[in-house]
Amino acid sequence: MQKQTKTNEAAISRGLLIQATQVLGAVLAFEHPADAVLSRHFRDNRELGHRDRGFIAESVYGILRRLRWLRRVAGDDATPRQLLLAWLARGEGWPMRQFEGLASPTERDWVAEVKAAPIDGGSLAERADLPDWLAERLLATHDEETLLDLARSLNQPAPLDLRVNLLKGNRDEVLARLNAEGFKAEAGAWSPQAIRLGGKPALQKHPLFLDGTVEVQDEGSQLLGLLVQPKRSELVVDFCAGAGGKTLQLGAMMRSTGRLYAFDVAEKRLAKLKPRMARAGLSNVHPVLIAHENDAKVKRLAGKADRVLVDAPCSGLGTLRRNPDLKWRQSAAGVDEMVAKQRAILASAARLVRPGGRLVYATCSLLAEENDAVVDAFLAAHPGFRQIDASAVLEKQGVALQTGERLRLSPRLHDTDGFFAAVLERSADA
Repeated sequence: MQKQTKTNEAAISRGLLIQATQVLGAVLAFEHPADAVLSRHFRDNRELGHRDRGFIAESVYGILRRLRWLRRVAGDDATPRQLLLAWLARGEGWPMRQFEGLASPTERDWVAEVKAAPIDGGSLAERADLPDWLAERLLATHDEETLLDLARSLNQPAPLDLRVNLLKGNRDEVLARLNAEGFKAEAGAWSPQAIRLGGKPALQKHPLFLDGTVEVQDEGSQLLGLLVQPKRSELVVDFCAGAGGKTLQLGAMMRSTGRLYAFDVAEKRLAKLKPRMARAGLSNVHPVLIAHENDAKVKRLAGKADRVLVDAPCSGLGTLRRNPDLKWRQSAAGVDEMVAKQRAILASAARLVRPGGRLVYATCSLLAEENDAVVDAFLAAHPGFRQIDASAVLEKQGVALQTGERLRLSPRLHDTDGFFAAVLERSADA
């Protein structure tokens, strides 16, 4: 195995190793998302410096990405402490001397055995660091070699992408400023609004972030906004808005004119949107809490929306670079339940689209049953809608990205999160 980014071993203390073990144990219970467990631990231990937080987070995420391989190295019954030691030895490539003072003599003997242990090829799922059910489902649309390439790309940390707020700046100016300040910044490969930063700089207190000139948003996610292609003064609905990353993009593309409804079933997520709206300088966004996809608040807009985005709740398996715990927390049964929900949401959202209007269905999933199967079933049941070529929609906006009639992004090919999208149009005489 190739070594990951080298951890600064000299900075590690016994106490820090104990904290990392505690966090890892809580994460491996898979009762809560890994990022939530880490955030809670860091809030409760504010004395931890940036480097110590980095060690804990990078170790936890490294283990989650390679958990199946690591259990073959350390044993299926390995404790969180043993998994961490095995990761440092085999994943980070620590020499034995670095374990002196951190591990007991018995543990160091065990680590030496782990470092020397040969690992055979294993099954395809084991080599891909995926659960069996997920490898099996991905094999429906990938051959073995492509699946292994995809798995390797999903096991790499995601880059940090920014979206420039069109109301407050342009990309060239922001790029020039960031590079002048010592950041390693370059234009995104696909989205004309994207900037990619090298490393993991802290931006929460940077003036460009505080004044809403930039937002953190994966470049693939930004392309979904371009597929919606909202115009000034239109009525647009973000049907599953969440905390509103795409809502903010749509609002800026509309130049804060018209009406942009942000629907979601989670009050906490919508609450997070409101301060972001103010920071972004948007006055056209209307957050709306709904109980379900057939809420009366939804029905009031039937046939009125120029454009509707359905960024559907999904397995999230296209975001494994950022959320590697999802592959261990999800299940085949859970995905099947999600598909039923996706079909219901898409059918409900479609009722809002006016004749001649546009409907965009999107997920951050890699699974055909959450993507093509949902769209195919919808089109079969709704003859008043037809499909538009997603690549052509992007090309008209200066994005030369040929992924077929439906958008398919993957970290393997595009170095973005794994997104799917289909652009649908309601016939003018529907």
